[in-house]
Amino acid sequence: MSTQEAGSRLTNLWDKARAAGMSEPELLLYRSNLLGSDKRVTNYGGGNTSAKVMQKDPLTGETVEVLWVKGSGGDVGTIRMDGFATLYMDKLRALKGLYRGVDFEDEMVGYLPHCTFNLNARAASIDTPLHAYVPKKHVDHMHPDAIIAIAASANSKALTQQIFGGEIGWLPWKRPGFELGLWLETFCLENPQAKGVVLESHGLFTWADDAESCYGLTVDVINRAIAWFETETAGKAIFGGERHKALAARERRAVAARLMPAIRGMVSEEAHMVGHFDDSDAVLQFVCGKDMEALAALGTSCPDHFLRTKIRPLVVDFDPAKPDVAATLESLKPAVEGYRKDYAAYYDRCKHADSPALRDPNAIVYLVPGVGMITFAKDKATARISGEFYTNAINVMRGASTVSTYVGLPEQEAFDIEYWLLEEAKLQRMPKPKSLAGRIAVVTGGAGGIGSATAARLLSEGACVVLADIDETALASAADNLAGRHGKDVVRTVQMNVTDEAAVIAAYAEIAVEFGGIDIVVSNAGIASSAPVEETSLELWNRNLAILSTGYFLVAREAFKVLRQQAIGGSVIFIASKNGLAASPNASAYCTAKASEIHLARCLALEGADAGIRVNVVNPDAVLRGSKIWSGEWLDQRASTYKTDKEGLEEMYRQRSMLKRSVLPEDVAEATYFFASEASSKSTGNIINVDAGNVQAFTR
Repeated sequence: MSTQEAGSRLTNLWDKARAAGMSEPELLLYRSNLLGSDKRVTNYGGGNTSAKVMQKDPLTGETVEVLWVKGSGGDVGTIRMDGFATLYMDKLRALKGLYRGVDFEDEMVGYLPHCTFNLNARAASIDTPLHAYVPKKHVDHMHPDAIIAIAASANSKALTQQIFGGEIGWLPWKRPGFELGLWLETFCLENPQAKGVVLESHGLFTWADDAESCYGLTVDVINRAIAWFETETAGKAIFGGERHKALAARERRAVAARLMPAIRGMVSEEAHMVGHFDDSDAVLQFVCGKDMEALAALGTSCPDHFLRTKIRPLVVDFDPAKPDVAATLESLKPAVEGYRKDYAAYYDRCKHADSPALRDPNAIVYLVPGVGMITFAKDKATARISGEFYTNAINVMRGASTVSTYVGLPEQEAFDIEYWLLEEAKLQRMPKPKSLAGRIAVVTGGAGGIGSATAARLLSEGACVVLADIDETALASAADNLAGRHGKDVVRTVQMNVTDEAAVIAAYAEIAVEFGGIDIVVSNAGIASSAPVEETSLELWNRNLAILSTGYFLVAREAFKVLRQQAIGGSVIFIASKNGLAASPNASAYCTAKASEIHLARCLALEGADAGIRVNVVNPDAVLRGSKIWSGEWLDQRASTYKTDKEGLEEMYRQRSMLKRSVLPEDVAEATYFFASEASSKSTGNIINVDAGNVQAFTR
């Protein structure tokens, strides 16, 4: 019953020494973070916590009762003090006199700002009345898999009584809002001995008079449910028993790598989507089960689940016993189109006169028998979290279908929450996406100065970035730095020797599994050599051509395969050199290879245009800072060629330029971002020189 080891119990993590001396709001924060640290308790963004605190009114100086409750859109696991809404309890109680009934639920949310305490700017959520009217100081509302498995069973009321007796009550399904808050108040007043309540198809409420007791009670109730399911499901067939055998891990990833770019291309018409792959044990048990398709068709139960995953997933036609990925790819397009039509029909059946317009009709969750689960969303974190939510739904279905009959939320109820005007208003308040939101980039030579600066620039505009480099140590260091600044979800690494065909092919497969495909390819891997032609060995000549010409060819060729499969365009950017246009003394191998690179880009621009694949070149010159190629013999060689020392070389390059300015990695990154962005959507086959001005490198 968990996303971790099945049947494992929650641990009471309360530290009395740490909690000693905390104020009531600080104890609420501590309790919230502990509860949110375990996905068996609630998933990201799910659940609410609250405390009723006596505080000094900043206006009157009197001591008043204040409700501290998780604010709208927050996450209990990561919330901080400024994430809680604060409201006067006397004003919240006064709202009962304004309530006109269930047909006027939404207008009550508009009154909540009038109850704000101490000018707190944090918006109160629609769950505020659920906490306000429970006559206890501390309230937890969680979405534990084990409890929702009870709540989503056909006989959930009887199961609740069987497991908890009168200690935990039961209430039928009611959409969150003011009416449900009044229901909870009535239940508490009529059942003073109760310590909590199971909400049908929703979750768990528990309450106590102090923070530690409330936390301990929540953990205990969930553990009791986990223990009961462990006993009741022992020896029983899960999901109807096994229908499929899961493929080996490497084979699962190989199948996902082929499917994900195809799906991504089909679902990215309105906005570029990012993918996530999950083949955890819980997911594999479900996708291999005999009842998987029937259960998946019933849809999810808890509102928090389907708001993240849509009401139901798309089951991909794949037989792991006779794996035929080509046939599956052929079947995907009609399957995706069929899902869209079904979703549009669901919208038409359930819509109201004032419903928001139809949203993206594509599936979010894709279940592949014997392989795992694929999810797509507008960013990596949302794709990952959507997968986590569906894993919670799987755990719920596992428990409910084993001990009873699983029941999804009625279609109209699901629609009314999915297209709730308050949910729509929340969506409209979300910030405008960044310019590269949903884009996936790979940067070769990603551990170097230009590579890491380019990655940082793309990440700052919302892209997911894969750093590729042959230097594993430098790669790990660069990735840690970027992940620390931009988050772990959006940064990945692949060790890649661009001259190794198999390594390049494998790298793109890894990128497909991690993010779903590719949009931006920055070919930046490089070396530099300096020697008079009569001292240039064949090995040195071939090494330059292998990395700077053949390597760029291999990286581009494999990119084209993915980009054409996705059919949503793309941008390939070669980081070449001024030396590809202007000859330089004692560098014939390097200059020739760079010239080859530039002409390859022109050829690819011709070939990619029909598919919306743009290919452009950035030509830097003399980027000394942070560049790995300037840390070895090349630096000594160039200093010798120009009769200066290491310290004087940068100044020499600066004075040689027309603008008398140094070229930095960030300057190259900015030009690269231009070619990656929609700002250059009408440009292909072009070159930008980032060299502070060099007349020999003029392209005309």
